[in-house]
Amino acid sequence: MFTGIVTDIGEVLALTQEGDLRARIRTGYDTQGIDMGASIASDGVCLTVVDLGPDWYEVQVSAETVDKTNLGAWAVGKRVNLERALRVGDELGGHIVSGHVDGVAEVISVTDEGDSTRVLLRAPADLARFIAPKGSVALNGTSLTVNEVDGADFGINFIPHTKKATTWGDVAVGDRVNLEIDTLARYVARLAEMHEP
Repeated sequence: MFTGIVTDIGEVLALTQEGDLRARIRTGYDTQGIDMGASIASDGVCLTVVDLGPDWYEVQVSAETVDKTNLGAWAVGKRVNLERALRVGDELGGHIVSGHVDGVAEVISVTDEGDSTRVLLRAPADLARFIAPKGSVALNGTSLTVNEVDGADFGINFIPHTKKATTWGDVAVGDRVNLEIDTLARYVARLAEMHEP
């Protein structure tokens, strides 16, 4: 379980295909405080630590995860949003995020508005109904508030702090972004379906 508050920007150091994709990620986290088997959200994907070094950790990424996320496009040198798993008593500054990506959205426009940046994204058609104005989404592991929705398109405003503390300062048109819809929206929609005549 995560909050969508990114606490480190990692860097992909190595990628190897050995049955599953194996990725080595440099981190600013104290790796002596990371247990083998720990979960770390990496660009919003909950991944299990399988090896550790002084300033890096390694994860294995299944073919299913590669297929359902943007991790298949990772390359050495890519910057990655990181978040350690939530602990009891931690501040819940974002929203409840599982790290189970629902699909991939595409950035269709990027516009500077003062010091902030407005980003328009297109969600997969089957997920668009779960995205609502002033609702929450997790994009590449970042908890964000939706500004507006028009069909499958939705807008997010990135303040300077978010652009600096995450990889969102690097955003470009055409980027494919891991999208996790709000868990509450998922259950509300399911309940509504169950009560339709």
